[in-house]
Amino acid sequence: MSAPTTRAAEWSLWSTTARLVVTDPARLDDAVRIADRILADIDAACSRFRADSELSRIAPALADGVDVSPLLATLVRYALDVAAETDGTVDPTLGYALSAVGYDRDIRLVEDSDRILRAIVSRRPGWKSVSLNGSLLRLPAHLALDLGATAKAVAADLVAAEIVDQLGCGVLVSLGGDIATAGTPPRVGWHVLVQDLPDDRRITVELGGGTALATSSTQKRRWTRAGIPVHHILDPRTGLPAPAVWKTVTAAAPSCLAANALSTSSIVRGEEAVSWLAAKGVAARLVRWDDTVITTGDWPAEPASATPATHPELRKAG
Repeated sequence: MSAPTTRAAEWSLWSTTARLVVTDPARLDDAVRIADRILADIDAACSRFRADSELSRIAPALADGVDVSPLLATLVRYALDVAAETDGTVDPTLGYALSAVGYDRDIRLVEDSDRILRAIVSRRPGWKSVSLNGSLLRLPAHLALDLGATAKAVAADLVAAEIVDQLGCGVLVSLGGDIATAGTPPRVGWHVLVQDLPDDRRITVELGGGTALATSSTQKRRWTRAGIPVHHILDPRTGLPAPAVWKTVTAAAPSCLAANALSTSSIVRGEEAVSWLAAKGVAARLVRWDDTVITTGDWPAEPASATPATHPELRKAG
């Protein structure tokens, strides 16, 4: 029997599942240590749910300007880049708005509430009010940073890149719906199951090395306010959860950050997302609440069978 070409590790992280696969089985433990270090650093830098994170500690002083760590500056810069590239539909200044709709703690602790749904909207697009000059970060007092829409995707990209740089093997990193790959893929390629929940339609796609995939969902991180179902992806124009036109949107791109920007912006854009993605030539899969699937770019055709798989996460198969 031939030796396996890949080896994987899986663990709970940030209310989701992290999965790491390497093409050199002997390097898995080293790869996990690299991942743990980078993920811990990112969590300590920007978690909105940790009182001791750098972002939480400096928040009261941001109106006057604060010198931040290189890592936090990088995470903020990526978030601002995404805001510009998505015409502000993915905005990192929605911290107060997220709290106002009930997402003010780790999703595992968010409870249904009879409190009235409240919207917080900034007249000027929030992301345009952020100033980052080198390491000096400024933010108006009426805004709060939330990097959740981009930091997880950046984390996947950074972990994959560091593992290839340090260990030289091919790698796939999956942080919930955010998948990054780097280095030379296994002989059979990276086979990824795209399915959000067990009863959803599914498809398996093959990723080449250096290709990323991201899924944004309106059906997982959900709760109710005064009997109204809400989810965690807000429309910056209203300060409220984006109308749930799409159950999920999955997009492919050269980086996980880019793929996540495309999928998240598509949720916010609603019906407009199809023409927006198509105009960009993006390979994407959009699933309506009635399970109708629309694809753009060179996304592969749906299989004839829609039989549910056994695992709700995006993950490598085979």
